[in-house]
Amino acid sequence: MIQMHDVTKSFDGVPVLNGVNYTLSHGEFAFLRGRSGSGKSTFLKLLYRESEREHGTILIDGTAIDALQKFELRRKMGIIFQSYELISQHTVLENVLIAGKALGRPLEEIEAEAMRLLTRVGLADKVHQFPNKLSGGQQQRVAIVRALLNKPKLLLADEPTGNLDRETAQDIMTLLYELHREEQMAMLIVTHSEELLTSGARVSVMEGGHIDE
Repeated sequence: MIQMHDVTKSFDGVPVLNGVNYTLSHGEFAFLRGRSGSGKSTFLKLLYRESEREHGTILIDGTAIDALQKFELRRKMGIIFQSYELISQHTVLENVLIAGKALGRPLEEIEAEAMRLLTRVGLADKVHQFPNKLSGGQQQRVAIVRALLNKPKLLLADEPTGNLDRETAQDIMTLLYELHREEQMAMLIVTHSEELLTSGARVSVMEGGHIDE
């Protein structure tokens, strides 16, 4: 699902990623762990093309990332952010539907999928609420549903529990693992926390601009 070979990235002449090699298989659930500032977020930004690599190759689902238009990339992957990235003046349902509308999908189709997923994560009774009426855990569940709306083959999560208390964080991790199995997608969780690592999942470590298995 992800193939990265000898990828480099620097900012103002300072190397952040230095010859990174990484592979994530179809349907695999894996973690990338590293301290703050180790390059984890930069690594993810290269995958969803918020930033561009300097050298090396990146393939997503077997296709060179440069050959994919951004809308094609959005069909293949969903993204979850630490800060939820919800629009405050939109309801829960409206926040979720944005992902489908951006790709021009029929409204009836994406509303049905949104309600299926919101029901699955326990938010069927919150669809007309605004984000400021939700807890942090509920807001992250909305963000998860938004990321899943287009049925991606790959889900990227950047510190998805970073703003949550320990109990809520564990609940979110359990939900992500269950959704990984139910929706049959590859999932990469980027985190600095060892507490969140799921037993049996592959854990890679980013340090010094490299990834070690």
